[in-house]
Amino acid sequence: MSLAQPARKTERMPATLYRGGRIYSPADPRATAMLVEDDRIAWLGPDDECPDVSDVVALDGALVTPAFVDAHVHATDTGVSLLCLDLSAATSAADLLDRLAVYAATLPADAVVLGHGFDESGWPSRRPPSAAELERAGGGRKVYLAQASVHSATCSESLLAFVGGGLESLLGYGDDGWLRAAAHHAVRDVAYASITEPQRRDAQRSTLRRAAGLGIAAMHECGGPGTSSEQDFTALLALPKSEPLPEVYGYWGELGAAAKARELGAVGAGGDLYADGALGSQTACLTEPYADTGERGNAYLDAEQVAEHIVDCAHRGMQGGFHAIGDAAIGAVVRGFSIAADKVGLERVRAGRHRVEHAEILDRDLIRGFVEFGLVASVQPAFDRLWGGEDKMYALRLGVARSLASNPLGSLASVGVALAFGSDSPVTPLDPWGSVRAAARHHNSSQRMTVRAGFAAHTRGGWRAVRRDDEGVLAPGGPATFAVWRGVGDLDRGLPALRPDSPLPTCARTVLRGAVIHDEEATTT
Repeated sequence: MSLAQPARKTERMPATLYRGGRIYSPADPRATAMLVEDDRIAWLGPDDECPDVSDVVALDGALVTPAFVDAHVHATDTGVSLLCLDLSAATSAADLLDRLAVYAATLPADAVVLGHGFDESGWPSRRPPSAAELERAGGGRKVYLAQASVHSATCSESLLAFVGGGLESLLGYGDDGWLRAAAHHAVRDVAYASITEPQRRDAQRSTLRRAAGLGIAAMHECGGPGTSSEQDFTALLALPKSEPLPEVYGYWGELGAAAKARELGAVGAGGDLYADGALGSQTACLTEPYADTGERGNAYLDAEQVAEHIVDCAHRGMQGGFHAIGDAAIGAVVRGFSIAADKVGLERVRAGRHRVEHAEILDRDLIRGFVEFGLVASVQPAFDRLWGGEDKMYALRLGVARSLASNPLGSLASVGVALAFGSDSPVTPLDPWGSVRAAARHHNSSQRMTVRAGFAAHTRGGWRAVRRDDEGVLAPGGPATFAVWRGVGDLDRGLPALRPDSPLPTCARTVLRGAVIHDEEATTT
């Protein structure tokens, strides 16, 4: 495939014809060619009707589709996780300690050891190592290891002592070094303070470049107190303005801070505005107890606080939203929207196109609330792929019945709830085609979506979630934002069939509004 011409990677292409491929476009199902002029699509059609232009890209049978949007990302954390100790393959507490000891030995004695991704739910002990064990394996270094959910972490004795300051009195503190809720946030802030500003920029740049290489042209960054600093957040939003990278739409999750979110450059006051925690860390707030602990998790907001925030957003013309995973937390959010609708009017609430991030445990009544208030469900199909079903982490936490009922993508889609797919990276990897396949192969067959519907949720759905309704399709006059794919295998209604064991497509080029932000040939040469 000849994709390295005609223009330099960082330049716009005034008039470029892509031909000899397959174009996924409802505007013209016959299309095998597409003309791009500046930042728009000027023409679509079959090869034998192509306009005469000098700059031609030979697709060699490749598939062209709208580029993906990842609707929930933590860019700095993702980049840091790519560079720090990866614990996703650890099979036991002992294995984690072995990996830690090898990695820590490569670092200076005063370094803070950062690690990410362990999932203790499948280990024999089902608990991470203690603070004392981490202290020994880390050679006396300060050690911070985030659980896969990123809502808890296990830490060494020296790091706990360094934080000090009444840490033991905070919600979620554990003498064994396994921290949740406020205690986790306090230690996380200290651990991540060891990352320099240049390292943070490099981490963000690494994330965005990786996204572009996966056919992702836009990302929704979910920040807020306890997740990222204001400086980190604003620096990320500025980065794509100076380099050929995916666009970043920011959400700042701070209660009652719609005005502040706008000042920071955010498109919404939501994202990581926590109504509860996460299932992996047993902090998602449930109406029925966890099967493995008998507890119900943590509620961080009540319905009145939710309502107050949405009313503030409505008065300031801002989109609002909340992180809510458990049914008790989602119930508080839905009740809050009902109170807000009584105060500012239902249509005004619906017009805000407010969001709920994750929305994993919910029943028909809660789904009815999403429909009534016009809420966008920003969801992660990979959660079911990795942890759903009858014998994985959700079954341990919730029991099999609730595990199979979790992440009800099909139920949400069937009643018209607007869906936007994302990864929650680094909780799960940036993997758009994998997410589409996960939605189509949900552990619960009644919750499966078609590949076509899943693809729409990961493309146009992401644009609609940021209220850009003209984006996410390939049509004459529309934005020239697309990806070119190799290795697509069999097609079903114009898209890869994504069979369970087939390789996923690979991205040869990603174009954002006419500008090439990823070129496979340029990257490998």
